[in-house]
Amino acid sequence: MRVLHVITGLGIGGAEQQLRLMLRELPTDSDVITLTNPGAVARGIVADGVRVRDLAMTGNRDVGALPRLAGLVRRGRYDLVHTHLYRACLYGRFAARLAGVRAVVATEHSLGAAQIEGRPLSTGARALYLAGERLGTATVAVSATVARRLERWGVRRDRIHVVPNGIEVDRFAYDPAARRDARERLGLPQDAFVVGGVGRLTGSKRFDTLVRAVSDLPGARLLLVGEGAEQVRLQRLAYVRGAADRILLHGACQDPPPDAYTGAGPSITDPADGPDLPALLAAMDVFVSTSQDEAFGLAVVEALAAGLPVLHVTCPALEDLPAEAAPGARQISGNVPELIAELRRFQDAARGSGVRRLPVPAAARHYDISRSAEQLMAVYENALRGPAPTREVSCP
Repeated sequence: MRVLHVITGLGIGGAEQQLRLMLRELPTDSDVITLTNPGAVARGIVADGVRVRDLAMTGNRDVGALPRLAGLVRRGRYDLVHTHLYRACLYGRFAARLAGVRAVVATEHSLGAAQIEGRPLSTGARALYLAGERLGTATVAVSATVARRLERWGVRRDRIHVVPNGIEVDRFAYDPAARRDARERLGLPQDAFVVGGVGRLTGSKRFDTLVRAVSDLPGARLLLVGEGAEQVRLQRLAYVRGAADRILLHGACQDPPPDAYTGAGPSITDPADGPDLPALLAAMDVFVSTSQDEAFGLAVVEALAAGLPVLHVTCPALEDLPAEAAPGARQISGNVPELIAELRRFQDAARGSGVRRLPVPAAARHYDISRSAEQLMAVYENALRGPAPTREVSCP
């Protein structure tokens, strides 16, 4: 089966990393086209042996990219086109139809309750989304929560398939040696109490509340893994609150190679020279997700696979499972006083018993990437068998 994946960009992010992981598992002959930004994940995919082309779009309204994309689809003689992220879903579905490919699958990675890919939802965005969705064959939701949101938006229930995000569970197994090495390389004392967080440094992730809480917790350190527009503001906040020496912004992390980081500054480490994500998680004592609007909550699942106790404001991946699937996870409101109280409890426990690691819970095993790949292949096979969409598009 020849499959073309079309994605908006390939800088470091959850959807981008998911594509790379899935390509490793799928028994398909795959190519990738990125509309823009052939970044670190693109280099990783190429290193894995998959061809990546950059369409070099100049913006959302670069309609001249559509015939170029349709030509690449046509010449590739693909059996199926799979699109990822909002802009790629729009352009990719149209291009596939123009090229005569009738099996078109789209994954909705980032539809939150009030935002899509970090942008506020609007009537116009919804109308454009639905217009493009009707040109496809099937829409994949990364969680049952996202599936319900899609249905409320107006996507037909019979076109929605849940294929959850996945992780390489065993890769995150706790390693005491990796913990010691990571702390040494990051300049973190071996006996320090380290709070951790992972994600894009954007306002929607609310990492400022985590900075405020750790700032008010004497002796605690904060290790944030990620990059984004909020980086400077978070650094300034830590400085103003007198905790700049206890707040570590690590930058984004890719394996292998972690080579996309471009930040600078004395309180930021360069992940090109630092530990990988499993080692960074090993260096933490408790993991916190402060985001109030998620489509899945991949970082939470990875932290659970690393044996970390987890505090989270929202996590559809866990909300879609029985509570006993993740006994080490606790849902919180995420306000600063509550965070301080919860973190102090973990800090006190660490003083008495040292490093605390939990067994890998059923929730982490449930989201193993190999299982997700099997589910996606079933969607592909169904799309290839199913009837072609009835709406036609004429080439201009």
